[in-house]
Amino acid sequence: MDKVFPSAREALADIVKDGQTIAVGGFGLCGIPEALIAALRDTGVKNLTAISNNAGVDGFGLGQLLETRQIRKMIASYVGENKEFERQFLAGELELEFTPQGTLAEKLRAGGSGIPAFFTKTGVGTIVAEGKEVRSFDGTQYVMEHALTADVSLVKAWKADRTGNLIFRLTARNFNPSVAMAGKITVVEVEEIVETGSIDPDAVHLAGIYVHRIVHNPHPEKRIEQRTLRAAR
Repeated sequence: MDKVFPSAREALADIVKDGQTIAVGGFGLCGIPEALIAALRDTGVKNLTAISNNAGVDGFGLGQLLETRQIRKMIASYVGENKEFERQFLAGELELEFTPQGTLAEKLRAGGSGIPAFFTKTGVGTIVAEGKEVRSFDGTQYVMEHALTADVSLVKAWKADRTGNLIFRLTARNFNPSVAMAGKITVVEVEEIVETGSIDPDAVHLAGIYVHRIVHNPHPEKRIEQRTLRAAR
């Protein structure tokens, strides 16, 4: 089954709607599906709940959807690079559910694996545990966290075959496999598409069963979030 679509716009046109939960891969600006995010912005859908490690930066990544006021709620672990996010949150215009980074990753992995909830020590005795069940196992307290799933997941990979078997590149893998697994419909943006059967099965990082649509973006911008230079000598 060929899952390749002609463009990001066409891949999203009939599946995104107001009020959906959208999960987005990436860590900072590393491995974000930038073409799919821009296409989502252009659809004009609104009142979205966005699940992502972070909220992009002003004018790029999920920062674009914040500027157009399309995100109603963020479920994230880090949002410190986005002034518009800060402004909306402090003004009471944006809902935020902060989640420890490892817990966020596990909530997505659990959702994609059909596990409804799990217990973790992370957050016990802090505001993270407020309103959640806390249970003792062998004398240690654990807080129960519910899994996360999304109506649509937007993912970035390096290479795909035409049936959606994926290879990620280095640290750009980050949250992307878990985000892909958690989506009811998963759309993947890739730099290279090869024919089915040309990827060694042992090299596949994520099986095509989790991928529904593929978009080719051979020349992504790949911004660097924080550039550090060594002082001249």
